[in-house]
Amino acid sequence: MVMEMDKDMLLYEKEAWEQSYLRIAGVDEVGRGCLFGDVVAAAVILPEGLIIEGVDDSKKLTAKKRETLFELIMEQALAVGVGHVDACQIDEINIKQASRLAMKKAVEGLGVRPNYMLIDAEKIDLPLPQRAIIKGDANSQSIAAASIVAKVTRDRLCEGLWEDLYPDYGIAIHKGYATKLHRERIVTFGPTPMHRRSFLGRILVEQTTLF
Repeated sequence: MVMEMDKDMLLYEKEAWEQSYLRIAGVDEVGRGCLFGDVVAAAVILPEGLIIEGVDDSKKLTAKKRETLFELIMEQALAVGVGHVDACQIDEINIKQASRLAMKKAVEGLGVRPNYMLIDAEKIDLPLPQRAIIKGDANSQSIAAASIVAKVTRDRLCEGLWEDLYPDYGIAIHKGYATKLHRERIVTFGPTPMHRRSFLGRILVEQTTLF
């Protein structure tokens, strides 16, 4: 679906196209603030000039809208890559470095080499021209598309595989974030192997006190 947008979500892409960068990868991650599970990043290369109606910061969209846009992005993208970093590695290298690593894995998973990267407020350790954009998922269609792919990918894991592995924790409901329900379940049942120990702090103290 192609039409005019209220704001120019291709502003940064146009600047890169004018410099003859045609394979522009938008890159973003989700799950940085979660207590549980992987941080997941996506990289998306869209065709030059394509506008997909409704693509925006995934946090602003309903789950139904994200699912619809996910399918459109997957159909129309030139390439899509996804990268994961698990809780154990997050604890080892910290969440900022884990997010960057997930982004690097996503770009490497594209299957084609981009010649420019637009990144949501980060730098990726790859020898490619790149630009970090504050609130990039709200200002660049490429980054917004990556945020949608990453969010839908992670939510599907929360609602499927991870919920099945740990049915007592409500993962499908809170998606691993620090909700009251999630904190209560951690205190009651203890952390799983997929919980980020470096994030739990006071919750583990509460559990020790309780028992």
